[in-house]
Amino acid sequence: MELFSATFFISLINIIFIDLILAGDNAIVIGMAAKKLPQTVQKKAILYGTAGAVILRILATLVVVWLLEIPWLLAIGGAMLVFIAYKVLADEGDHDSIEAKSSLWPAVRTIVIADAAMGLDNVIAVAGASQQHMVLVVIGLLISVPIVIWGSTLFIKLLDSFPWISYVGAAVLAYTAAHMITTEPHFLPFFEDKPILRYLFILIVMAAVLGLGFRKKKLQREKTKNQQSQIATH
Repeated sequence: MELFSATFFISLINIIFIDLILAGDNAIVIGMAAKKLPQTVQKKAILYGTAGAVILRILATLVVVWLLEIPWLLAIGGAMLVFIAYKVLADEGDHDSIEAKSSLWPAVRTIVIADAAMGLDNVIAVAGASQQHMVLVVIGLLISVPIVIWGSTLFIKLLDSFPWISYVGAAVLAYTAAHMITTEPHFLPFFEDKPILRYLFILIVMAAVLGLGFRKKKLQREKTKNQQSQIATH
């Protein structure tokens, strides 16, 4: 494929479209990971986390053929994402009690790990659309980055105004994780010709993440309430 030919630009448009379609999940996890940080470091966490995720995704695409040969890749990535979906929903945070210096890099790490887990399908799709042309992959990712950053910043504002959106975000992440697990080649004999079983598995994963996350948040709030009551009585 020649640089800047008609085929090049058509493939570039396809890659950007794929990135933007799959950027919704990334924006959600970036926003949820950075939400608990003080506003002074939120933008840094988003910028550093997104940059790290993009670099990691480019490197992953470079070795996508090799990655596809690793047994259980999608299953492992999906399991990681299930845990992250639960963690970003269940964790409660107080901006006043978290130091920016100590909380910035854990948030960045969460963003990078989550993107790596969710980006497996993206890497495979982009590699196919690029016809293994790495210039296309890099350009497409760089164009989509500002949109991911903007989307995560908007999501933070929405979470502050409408806390229930965090459950929607966790449900999306849980769905993505379950979908990845059901597309693991080793599990295809169980799910490929049994759509009802596949949908049931996805629903169970989503329900488990939301249910356990709700329970953890409830317990944390009761603990905080009891602590505040003890302080008030003293």
